[in-house]
Amino acid sequence: MDVISVMDDTLSNKIAAGEVVERPASIVKELVENSIDAESTVIEIALEEAGLTSIRVTDNGKGMSARDAVVAFERHATSKISNEHDLFRIRTLGFRGEALASIASVSKVSLWTSDGETEGTEVQIEGGMVVKQSNAAYRKGTDMTVAQLFYNTPARLKYMKTIQTELGHTIDLVNRLAISHPHISFKLMHHSQVLLQTAGKGDQRRVLHDIYGTAVAKKMVPFHGENADFKVSGFVTLPEMTRASKNYMTLIVNGRWVKSYAANQAVLDGLHTYLPIGRFPISVVNVETDPFLTDVNVHPSKQHIRLSKEADLFALIKTAVHEAVKKAIIVPEAIKRQVIQQPPSEQVTMWNDMKPTQTTMKEMHHQVDREEKKESLTVPDNLEVHFEKDVHSKQEIEQADSVKQAQTIFEQPLPMKESTVEETIHTIQLEEQIEPPQQTDVKMDKRFPSLVPVGQVHGTYIVAQNEDGFYLIDQHAAQERIKYEFFRDKLSRPQEDERQMLLMPLIFHYSGDERVKIEENIQALHDVGVFLEEFGPSSYTVKEYPAWFPANEATTLIEELIEQVLETQRTDIGKLREETAIMMSCKKSIKANHYLTFADMERLLHDLSLAENPYTCPHGRPVLIHFTTYEIEKMFKRVM
Repeated sequence: MDVISVMDDTLSNKIAAGEVVERPASIVKELVENSIDAESTVIEIALEEAGLTSIRVTDNGKGMSARDAVVAFERHATSKISNEHDLFRIRTLGFRGEALASIASVSKVSLWTSDGETEGTEVQIEGGMVVKQSNAAYRKGTDMTVAQLFYNTPARLKYMKTIQTELGHTIDLVNRLAISHPHISFKLMHHSQVLLQTAGKGDQRRVLHDIYGTAVAKKMVPFHGENADFKVSGFVTLPEMTRASKNYMTLIVNGRWVKSYAANQAVLDGLHTYLPIGRFPISVVNVETDPFLTDVNVHPSKQHIRLSKEADLFALIKTAVHEAVKKAIIVPEAIKRQVIQQPPSEQVTMWNDMKPTQTTMKEMHHQVDREEKKESLTVPDNLEVHFEKDVHSKQEIEQADSVKQAQTIFEQPLPMKESTVEETIHTIQLEEQIEPPQQTDVKMDKRFPSLVPVGQVHGTYIVAQNEDGFYLIDQHAAQERIKYEFFRDKLSRPQEDERQMLLMPLIFHYSGDERVKIEENIQALHDVGVFLEEFGPSSYTVKEYPAWFPANEATTLIEELIEQVLETQRTDIGKLREETAIMMSCKKSIKANHYLTFADMERLLHDLSLAENPYTCPHGRPVLIHFTTYEIEKMFKRVM
C-alpha cells in the first residue's frame, strides 16, 4: 500500500513559513531586503500593532511588471540566481525566492507595483491564493502590505510576545539595515509615530547619530584595515562609552548584517586592556570581500554566513580596532556635578567617619605610598560599610569570653598604633558596665562564632581567633554579604522616601528599540530607584535618586540598571531587585590589597555577625574558613 505523497504548494509553503516567518520582524526583513535589492533610495516601513495587524513597506525601486508581480509569489521564483555557480557569487540580500510565497501563505498580501515603463499592477493574495489581479495607476516602485499575520494558522500567534517586544525586534532590525545601507533613506513608523528616520546621504556616522544619539556618535572612533582578501572599516566607541552586553556590536559583510561571535571577539581583543571587565563597546564593522569567499546559504534567515580565511579577517579587525583606539584620546572628560544631600531617615555612616584617634583609610594610603612605594597597593578614599552610629567599638568586641582572654590576645604585636590598642583594652574593661545596644532590625546569629581579629594577610584576608582555633575571613566576600543584605532591604521598600535632588540632571541616550523596552518597564525601574523622565525623542533625564545610592557611582549604577532591563526578555521586579542588590554590593565592597585598621576589622566582623547568612557571599563563595586548634597542633606535631 502506497503511503508517501507529495504535499501541495499551499501546505509546503506554510511549513516553509515556519523557517522564514518567525515573527513580524522576519517579514520586515524580507520585504526591506527586496526593496534594497531593487536599488531603492527611499524605503518607508509602517506598522500597526507591531506588525501583527499590518506591515506596509513602500520603496522607489525598480518595481515589477504585471507578470513578475504574480510569479514572484510562487515558490522558488527568483531573479537573483540561475545556476549553482551563482550561489558562490551572491551580491544581493535575497536569492532563494521562497520568502514571498511563505509570507503570502500565512497572511493577506496586497501589492502595488510598476516598473515605470508599463501601467502599474495590483495583486491581492490570501492564504497563498491569488484573489485579485488588475491594472492600477502607480508610480515606479513597489508598495506591499502584509495584513492579519497568521490569521489561518492561529497556533503560531500564541508564540508571539507582547507588542512592545515584537516592536523592539523590528526596530533593532531596521536599525541594523539602516547602518548597513547609509545611502538609503529609511523611515520607520508605528501607528503613524516616527521611530527612526535617516537622511540616506551615505554617511554611516550620521546614521549612528540618528540611532544612538549625539553622545554616542561623538565618542565613536573610525578604523580602517586592508589586506589581500578583505577590506574592513567601521566605528567603535571609546572605552568610556560602553554597554553591559554585546547586543550593540554589528557586523556587516558585503552589505549584509550577520551575527558572528568570532567577529565580536576580534573587536574585544582589539580593545584588550582598554575595556572594563564585563563591559562592551558599541561598534560597527564593515567587511568588503569577494563573494566567492562567503557562503550565505547556511541559515534559513541568512543571519549567519560562512567565511573563508576567517583567521586572517579577524586578525585584521583586531589590529584595525587596536590601532584606532590607541591613537585616540581615551582620557574621559571630568564632569563635576553638585548634589544636594538630604539626610536619610536611617542613620548611616562610613568607614572614614571614625574617631580622630584612629588612622583613616586615606591617611593609610599615603603612608604606605611613602614607606613602601608599592603601586599594587590601592586603598579607596571612601570605603563604605553601613552600621548604626550609636554602636561604638567598645560594644563591638563584646563577644570576648572574658577580659583576661581578650587581654592575652591583645598582648600580641599588631600592625596598628599603640594608643588604639590601649583604647580597645580599656573598652573591654568597661564592658560589664555598658549594656550592648538594642538591635531592632536584625537579630544576632547565635551560630556565628565569637571572633577577635588579630591581623590581616596580604591586605585581603582577615585573621581572627577564638577558643576553637582561628578563622580566615575574605574581607571582600564579607562586606559583599553585608552590603547585599543592606541594599536588598532598601530595594524592597518604596522608593518614594530618602531621595536626593541633583543640581545638574543626569542624561541618558538610547535608540528606538531600547526606548520601547524602557517604556514597557518604566515602573520596574521606578521600583528600584531609577526615576526616568523623557528628554527629547531618544533621551531620558534623572533629576533625583535614592539617598542611599553611591553618589560617586550613581551614573554608572543607573545605566547598568537600565541595561539589565534591556537585556531581560520579561522583567520580574523581584529578580531585578535581587540582581541589583548583588551588583551594587559587589561593586561597593572592599577589594583585595586594601589594608584595614584594627578597628575596621572589628567593625566588619561585628556587622557580619548580624547578617542573616554570614557564611557565603551573594555569589555563593565562602566568607570564612575555620582552622581548629586540634588541626593546628597536629600540623606542628604537638599531638600525634
